Amino acid sequence: MVTITIHGEQKQVEQGTTYEAIAAAYQKEYDGTIALVSANGKIRELFKKVVRDCTIEFFTLRDSVGHKSYIRAAKMLFLKSMSDVFGARAARESCVEFSIGRGLYVNTLGKVPATEESARLIKRRMGELVEAGTPFMKRSYPLDDAMELFREKGMEDKVKLFRFRMGSTVNIYEIEGYYDYYYGYMLPNAGYIRWYDVIPYEEGFMLVLPPESNPTVLEPFSESRKLFDTMESAKSWGRTAGIETVGDLNEQICSGSVSDLILVQEAKQERMIGEIARDIAGRENVKFVMIAGPSSSGKTSFSHRLSIQLRTLGKVPHPIALDNYFVNREDTPRDEKGDYNFECLEAIDVKLFNENMVKLLAGERVELPAFNFKVGQREYRGDFLQLGEDDILVIEGIHGLNEKMSYALPEKSKYKIYISALTTLNIDAHNRIPTTDGRLLRRMVRDARTRGSSAQRTIQMWPSVRRGEEENIFPFQEEADAMFNSALVYELAMLKTFAEPLLFQIPKGEPEYYEAKRLLKFLDYFLCVPSESLPVNSICREFVGGSCFNV
Repeated sequence: MVTITIHGEQKQVEQGTTYEAIAAAYQKEYDGTIALVSANGKIRELFKKVVRDCTIEFFTLRDSVGHKSYIRAAKMLFLKSMSDVFGARAARESCVEFSIGRGLYVNTLGKVPATEESARLIKRRMGELVEAGTPFMKRSYPLDDAMELFREKGMEDKVKLFRFRMGSTVNIYEIEGYYDYYYGYMLPNAGYIRWYDVIPYEEGFMLVLPPESNPTVLEPFSESRKLFDTMESAKSWGRTAGIETVGDLNEQICSGSVSDLILVQEAKQERMIGEIARDIAGRENVKFVMIAGPSSSGKTSFSHRLSIQLRTLGKVPHPIALDNYFVNREDTPRDEKGDYNFECLEAIDVKLFNENMVKLLAGERVELPAFNFKVGQREYRGDFLQLGEDDILVIEGIHGLNEKMSYALPEKSKYKIYISALTTLNIDAHNRIPTTDGRLLRRMVRDARTRGSSAQRTIQMWPSVRRGEEENIFPFQEEADAMFNSALVYELAMLKTFAEPLLFQIPKGEPEYYEAKRLLKFLDYFLCVPSESLPVNSICREFVGGSCFNV
């Protein structure tokens, strides 16, 4: 017998009891389905067995780590079902590319017809495995054996990934004869995956899954056409450049040609910024360029680079930060916890902004405000502006795309730009890199450098930041005249050097420790790229330092 401690109470169980059996006894006490446990501070999958005395905590599908395990298991279930219905090659050569809303886009690259009938067959097979409660099995393989296993199965992307692995073993999952590799934890069996949908989309399928906030409710898939086209364009460029996965990137780093890669992608971004500038200049009535995007998208660097491009076209750009229109601190709304909510529209003096902009549009001279963040008050410092024929305002802030922010301005006077770091590099074909991971690492590195904030604090704040994005930015992204992807294919290998020491500072036992461990394991896939070869105007410089702009 072994002693387990749960909620401060001790209990005796037989050695070898599964964590799933223990979780079942406590499930009624939890609102969400228990997905994983922590035993003495280490996350364990439910099919694992208790072998020694331990203190146990539970994670449900409403917790970040639990929800990620649901997404992971659903992906494997989908690919297993595709393999059963359309053959092993179909699953092997399909790529889980990126997420659009609640859907994961799986590009079959022409191996499976993207039809309603195909989706029905895959979904039916998934349902059969769910009803049977088909188990996910996990086995640790010696590294060489794992590479040989996937080489035999034609999964060369995984072989390439493991080539750069420092560890001597690899954990491989199997469900009814289908083998795959995933970084992170898995649910015990397919019976847990009750909420999903499969719909045909473009060259593949959308695997629609529930959100972390409501994991038992499947929301209808909502199309974001502009976002999809932007991400698919970036993915297509990666294929052309021969860098679709981390293994591809590591090979490029080893070859010594990463400097060329940096120059090529920086040139590509500059060309795209130039195209946006020409589009703006070609619209004679545009006086307000509204830039919005989620946290750590590189909005400030982008606005500077866009301004330079506008100057080459004879325009005279003036940067304006919407943050300068914050209401005074005592007038700032509070959230449900009583904290200041700086991300809601009501935190901005929308009326004053519109009054100022209407006067500028009419040719009047206006004194613009500046917000003193130290004292939480609006100030006036003699910053007067009057627009001439070629003057244009470059306005940056999270509410830039919301029509309520600029309600008094004629639509033809505005040009809206959505910017985000839309990571399209994959770990391997079946393991995508969430765009939020890239942005979180960007913010972590920047906050430590510019604000002295710890990685623990950044991780702690991240759920609140994400909620603000879901409410105030993402609903308006499709209204943009242009979308700009600020992600750089090599940047995670560069951020690794700066992020790892910050993540290692988070002590075991802290709530943020689990996310820190996940990110450290993720960064372990990358070889390092030094920042010395990064151009001083690169968007990445906004985070690692050394930018020529005031960021």
